[in-house]
Amino acid sequence: MNYLEFEKPLAEIEGKAAELRAMARNTPEMDVEKEAEALDKKAEQLLTDLYKNLTPWRKCQVARHQDRPHCKDYIDALFTEFTPLAGDRNFADDHAIMGGLARLNDRAVVVIGQEKGSDTKSRIERNFGMARPEGYRKAIRLMDLAARFKLPVITLVDTPGAYPGKGAEERGQAEAIARSTEKCLQVGVPVISVVIGEGGSGGAVALATADKILMLEHSVYSVITPEGCASILWKDAEKMREAAEAMRLTAQDLLKLGVVDQIIAEPRGGAQRDRKAAIEAVGKALDATLAKFDGKSAEKLIAARRKKFLDMGRKGLAA
Repeated sequence: MNYLEFEKPLAEIEGKAAELRAMARNTPEMDVEKEAEALDKKAEQLLTDLYKNLTPWRKCQVARHQDRPHCKDYIDALFTEFTPLAGDRNFADDHAIMGGLARLNDRAVVVIGQEKGSDTKSRIERNFGMARPEGYRKAIRLMDLAARFKLPVITLVDTPGAYPGKGAEERGQAEAIARSTEKCLQVGVPVISVVIGEGGSGGAVALATADKILMLEHSVYSVITPEGCASILWKDAEKMREAAEAMRLTAQDLLKLGVVDQIIAEPRGGAQRDRKAAIEAVGKALDATLAKFDGKSAEKLIAARRKKFLDMGRKGLAA
């Protein structure tokens, strides 16, 4: 288990319980199970207390936890017959965005998501989930394919933001993000988005302009990272805690503001503590949400989606 900074007291208790059990294995005559069980109960209560009222900054830390399930984990577990499609037919294939044809509970869909990678090699290959223009152009191509064959689109959002490098800017990063956002609004099939970790900046909006936006309980979604916001407003990235508080980037705040439509509960201690349960919860939410769009025409979908985003600001101001 990789512990976050605020989980250090929990790490100590769970570590002591593990040490006692290790000692008992090496010395069979020792009976430490009662003590270990008492420590387990104490750890369970502390875990509940820690995650009961997480601050926005701690939510950011949990959303970025390296052990949280990533896009590939969800695709491998929830989707069958996944056929990855690569490239934007223009420049290259961007490994930060993966997508293709698949089935969700025997329903044919197109799934697109941002993949951060799970180890050093894959993180470098995936560019830490920060897509370049060709990634967003690949997403556009896949959405066009979905529209042609009348398949729902599912997007899995997990990125600190689009890649801001020189080459990406030269190849039209802002234009590619805008085109992807436009395609989300115009495509005549249901678009369901799930923020599974970080939803950062336009890089997230480009895939999350959807009929229904779902967020995992401890995920975040914002126009910029707290560190970036603090650097701009206070000229000090260390004020990220204050920035996170002011930005209202948690799933709970965004649901109140009408930016997202549903929060998916995570296992106690976050998705990283029970990856299987978290993935299953997302699968159930996707299945239930997709069923609501059965039989809806392209015209009604596009009109409702347009109204949803036009109304969003009004509801946010009222809140």
